[in-house]
Amino acid sequence: MQAKITLKKTPIGEIPEDWEVVKLGDILEEVNLRAKSMEHFDNIPILSLTKNEGLILQKYRFNKKIATGDLSKYKIVKRGWVVYNPYVIWEGAIHVLGKFDIGLVSPVYLVWKPKEAVDATFLDYLLRTKRMLYEYFRLSEGVVQRRRSIKKYRFKDILIPLPPLPEQKKIAEILRTVDKAIEKTDEAIEKTERLKKGLMQRLLTRGIKHKRFKKTELGEIPEEWRVVGLGEIADLRSGGTPSRKKPEYWENGTIPWVKSGELNDGTIYETEEKITEIAVKESSVKMFPKGTLLIALYGATVGKTAILGINATTNQAICAILPKGELFDPSFLQYCIIHSRNRLISQSSGGAQPNIYLYVLKEFKIPLPPLEEQKQIAKILSTIDRRLELLRKRRERLEKVKRGLMRDLLTGRRRTVF
Repeated sequence: MQAKITLKKTPIGEIPEDWEVVKLGDILEEVNLRAKSMEHFDNIPILSLTKNEGLILQKYRFNKKIATGDLSKYKIVKRGWVVYNPYVIWEGAIHVLGKFDIGLVSPVYLVWKPKEAVDATFLDYLLRTKRMLYEYFRLSEGVVQRRRSIKKYRFKDILIPLPPLPEQKKIAEILRTVDKAIEKTDEAIEKTERLKKGLMQRLLTRGIKHKRFKKTELGEIPEEWRVVGLGEIADLRSGGTPSRKKPEYWENGTIPWVKSGELNDGTIYETEEKITEIAVKESSVKMFPKGTLLIALYGATVGKTAILGINATTNQAICAILPKGELFDPSFLQYCIIHSRNRLISQSSGGAQPNIYLYVLKEFKIPLPPLEEQKQIAKILSTIDRRLELLRKRRERLEKVKRGLMRDLLTGRRRTVF
């Protein structure tokens, strides 16, 4: 329920009349407790600070323990205390400990204890608003961006709006409710992704209701299936890029032109750029029909796929996989390539970003069921994909709701009844 708002002018803008403007140093007290001050600290979890997940177990962040054997200089942090990394605080590396009662953190981090007039959860949200991240960046010093840091005295002098404690608690409760919904959605996404991975492994190697199998170079597959190279069932063609020096190729273009960065294992209905009919006639680009399977040959998205939901052209970093007759279902082949992507990339060459050469793609072996079974497998997996799409859209909506609530509640534009 919206309460009546009376505003007052302050150095940080208009805020509700009963809110205060305080310095962080007024509500936070630095704590410098070291592990060596405790008799037994071996069993205290070692925590690492992340921008998005907050303070998490160090071994989960790095998949190993990286702390030195001597933990005596590590700092103690307790539930409700604020921790930040002075070098990347402006990226959001500032959080309140909420997942553990106590932990040890790197001596590089600074630890602060909120005073009684502040709700720790409210503070956790407030300290990572856009305005606060901008303030951290503005006040940080250093020539090299990754080594910019904020001095303690500057941090303590930052002004914040502070509602009465009951309102802080209510704001925190509202935002936490949305966060819990996001967490539940994340769990559902993770569970569905595991289900899809398991189904892909089974369906693309064992098929549907098969009882007889044969050994092949790809492992055991159903007797009715074949092992084929992509070149046996498809023509492979790369695209091109019309000259940027010729405006007539680009201005007022109406023909979709796909770049490799737009491939993300889905379906393409719209492109970032379009070219003209003159470009198609006079350059190396080729028009590919709706339903064509595409794969990125190099670049940041190497190995990624997409199916054209429209007639379109592509750049030279993309290979179009065109069927030789009715030998494969594009959706099935897309799932097959996604499932075998690591094997495909390992057979290719290149440095940090490998290239997939056309001759490698032509010889790349895949298991090929009869066409009808391909369609059944694709239908099962596409059902899972639709579920994932709905969950991801729900998460996007929740994130949008959260951003709006943070913007309104943490500035006093919207009041709560408490």
